[in-house]
Amino acid sequence: MSYSTQQDILDFVEDNNVKFVRFAFCDIFGTQKNIAVLASNLSKALEEGVCFDGSSIAGFMHVEESDLVLRPDLSTVTILPWRPTEGRVMQFFCDVEKPDGASFGGNCRGFLRDVNRKFKKLGLTCNVGTECEFYLFEKDDRGRPTCIPIDFGGYFDVAPLDAGENLRRDICLTMEQMGMAPQHSHHESGNGQNEIDCRYAGPLKTADNVMTFKQIVRAIAMRNGLHASFLPKPLPQQAGSGLHINLSLYMDGKNLFEGDIAPDSVAGSFMAGVLAHSRELTVFTNPLPNSYQRFGCDEAPRYVSWSRQNRSQLVRIPMVKGDSCRMELRSPDPACNPYLAIGLILAAGLDGIEKRMVLPPPVNRNLFDAAEAEGLGLETLPATLEEAVQVAEESEFLRKVLPEGLSKRYFSEELKRCAALRSAPDQAEHERVYYFNAI
Repeated sequence: MSYSTQQDILDFVEDNNVKFVRFAFCDIFGTQKNIAVLASNLSKALEEGVCFDGSSIAGFMHVEESDLVLRPDLSTVTILPWRPTEGRVMQFFCDVEKPDGASFGGNCRGFLRDVNRKFKKLGLTCNVGTECEFYLFEKDDRGRPTCIPIDFGGYFDVAPLDAGENLRRDICLTMEQMGMAPQHSHHESGNGQNEIDCRYAGPLKTADNVMTFKQIVRAIAMRNGLHASFLPKPLPQQAGSGLHINLSLYMDGKNLFEGDIAPDSVAGSFMAGVLAHSRELTVFTNPLPNSYQRFGCDEAPRYVSWSRQNRSQLVRIPMVKGDSCRMELRSPDPACNPYLAIGLILAAGLDGIEKRMVLPPPVNRNLFDAAEAEGLGLETLPATLEEAVQVAEESEFLRKVLPEGLSKRYFSEELKRCAALRSAPDQAEHERVYYFNAI
C-alpha cells in the first residue's frame, strides 16, 4: 500500500473493515513495542500523535520527564495478514518525539534517516539488503518453548531432513503480502536453522523490513505451534545466527562496488571506514552476552579484515555482477536494533569517505584456521559484551555521531545485562528466560 495523506489512510480503513491500528516502534535495543488505536479514534491519533509513558521503555526517559509521542510514518502502513480478516488489524511504524515536537535522542528511525540524508548531500545513494538466520524449536505440552529443534537438517537440505520448508513458504508469501521482496529461502547449517534473504532497499525501508520480518516469522511459527528464536547462539553445538548486512553505493547511476575497488576510491574509503570503526560498533551490532559465543566459528568472523568471496572475513565482497555488487558485513546478529546498527555502519563508512581513508590490502586466508591467522597481527572483534561496551565508551567517533544521551543510556543498560547474567544462580536458566524465550 502507498498512501501519502491522512485522508487516504482513513478512506482505506473504512473501505477495508479495519478496526485496530497498531502504532509500532522499538526501544533502543530494537525490541518492538506498539499500542493499538481503535479505528474510530484514528483521525485524532493521526493528527495529534499518541502519547505514552517513555519511562516504562528501557533506555528512554526518566519518571520525572516521562511523556513521549508516537508520530506514524504514513508510508509504512500495512495490513497484518495473520490477524483476523473480520475486524482487520493495520500497522504503522512510528517516529518518537517529545510532546513539544522537539526531536528525541532515542528515536532510532530518525537517527538512521539523518545519516542517510548525509549520503544524499554527497550525491550518493545507499542500498541495503539483509540475510537473516533464525531457529525453529518445538514447544512442550503447555506451549512453552523447548530447546528441541524442529529437524536435524543441515545446509540446503530438503524434506524430510528439512521440516521448515512449508513455514518458510508461508513466511515468504506473507512478506509479499506486506510489500516486502523475499529473494532466497533455505535450510541453514544448524539443526532447525533457517535463512530468508530480502531484496535490497533504502536504509530506512530495510530497517523497517527487518522489524517486520521478525514479526512475521514469530507469528507464523506461533500459528504452527513452534517457537522462533533470533538468539545469536541458541544451541552451543550448532551454528550461530547472523544478520548479514549488504551495502552498495551508487553515484550518477553507477554501482561503485562493481568491478575493481581502488583502495582510495569512494567505495574503498567507505569499506575502510567500516573496518576502522568495526570494534566500536560491535556493542550495537551484537548487543547480547550470547552474541559473543558466535564469533570465530561456523562462518562468523573474529578478525577485522576483508577479502573477496572469503566467508571467514568480517567484510566480504561477493563475486557477482551488476546490481548485486556489494560489500557484505558478516558480524551483526539478528538481536540488534536494525536502525542503530545500519545507521552506525553507514556513519562509519561516511567517516571513511570524508577522511579519505585508504582500504588496507585483502587478507586471502581462511581465518577460521588458527594457524592461518597466527602472526598476521590482525585486530579482533571484542570477545565479550563487557569489552564491547568499554571499546565503545572510549570511541570519539561514537561521541560525534550518536544523539546526545543515547550512548550513555545504551551502555548503562548493556552493563546491567552483563551484571544480571553474572550474578544469576543459574546462568543458562537466566539466558533461557530473558533471551531465548524473548529474542
